[in-house]
Amino acid sequence: MRVPTVVLAGALLIGAAQSQAENAQGQSAQGAAQSGAGPYEVVQTAAQSMLHALDANRDAYRKGPSKVGELVDKYLLPHFDTEFAARLVLGQHWRSATPEQRQRFIDAFYHSVLNNYGNALVDFTADKLKVYPANVDPNSTRATVRTEVKRSNGDRVAVNYYLRKTPAGWKAWDVVIDGISYVNSYREDFGAQIDQQGIDAVINRLERGEKPGDIAKTSGGKAS
Repeated sequence: MRVPTVVLAGALLIGAAQSQAENAQGQSAQGAAQSGAGPYEVVQTAAQSMLHALDANRDAYRKGPSKVGELVDKYLLPHFDTEFAARLVLGQHWRSATPEQRQRFIDAFYHSVLNNYGNALVDFTADKLKVYPANVDPNSTRATVRTEVKRSNGDRVAVNYYLRKTPAGWKAWDVVIDGISYVNSYREDFGAQIDQQGIDAVINRLERGEKPGDIAKTSGGKAS
């Protein structure tokens, strides 16, 4: 089951803005960890910062939606726990993959997702997002932050962010959208394709710009 585009775009928006907020404050990843920002503060600041950046250049982003992907790519990847999430997405295939294959998959998968949702991010506005406060035990190393994203028809979709505490601070590794785990969904999609065609086939298609969902649709057929 594939998640709604605007909802997944909202998920990417929050992750991207986390890094932008840190950059604006002149903090390194280690500095962010030392600042003591909790999971709720990370998500809340992320949303506000990214929305501000979009509002300031919305016309330019509408003319060139790919620039949104570049913005997300620039600020998200250094701070999102990409390796941890990729390990979960690949599941058993992570163990058999070479270091080069692992890194290629991480880069190709996230660039593919970010580039394909630039159009939805262009029109993402503050009234489409609500972040709920989260009470997290100071000794916890895992946390969940609940939010809601409003779709174009007015319906609200629950979006839960799963974060883990790392030496560089709190980082997101999964998003559960209306009960659907982002990580689990793609693990099922890619798992069947990798079993049939091998990990290099999936990586090559991602690197060529194919959408993850389109790759999953061909898991029973011949890879292009």
